[in-house]
Amino acid sequence: MAIAPKILAFAGSTRTESYNKKLVKIAALGARSAGAEVTYLDLRDIPMPLFDQDLEDREGLPLNARKLKDIMLAHQGLLIASPEYNSSISGVLKNAIDWVSRPANGEPPLACFADKVAAIMSASPGALGGLRNLVHLRAILGNLKIIVLPNQITIAKAYEAFNSDGTLQDAQQQAAVEQIGFQLSTLLAKLKS
Repeated sequence: MAIAPKILAFAGSTRTESYNKKLVKIAALGARSAGAEVTYLDLRDIPMPLFDQDLEDREGLPLNARKLKDIMLAHQGLLIASPEYNSSISGVLKNAIDWVSRPANGEPPLACFADKVAAIMSASPGALGGLRNLVHLRAILGNLKIIVLPNQITIAKAYEAFNSDGTLQDAQQQAAVEQIGFQLSTLLAKLKS
């Protein structure tokens, strides 16, 4: 019997009513429907200081950075919904990436990123749906040895796109977001076989 791929789903936002938290949860539904074991993580639940190498040299990797790194090491795939802040990724997301990229003793470089596969998406109040930030996110992840699926999802005018239950009002958009999670799960299952 095949072992289900493990996917970590999170948004680069700590805002309670984040559009991107809603978006990544929809993609997680699609991944689960394809048989993946999906862990949803709210970055608000594991706060980390701003990356500071002096702090790291003095105290080592912060506890929550180590916790996030361990969670990432336990998953083969990533579903990432990234809000667009000033045409790029959020500071919260970049900070998380920076901390977990730090090598531990005896650990190969970029251990929690290498050989992972990611699907990326964005929801934004703007007309482009966060498209500009995904260009940056794709470049960052690729440089960290993550395979990023070519398909990506953007949801424009996010303030009017979601229903009160977190689903998308547009059924075609809902299906497309679920499909990207499904695709990630399916690809990971093929890679594991």
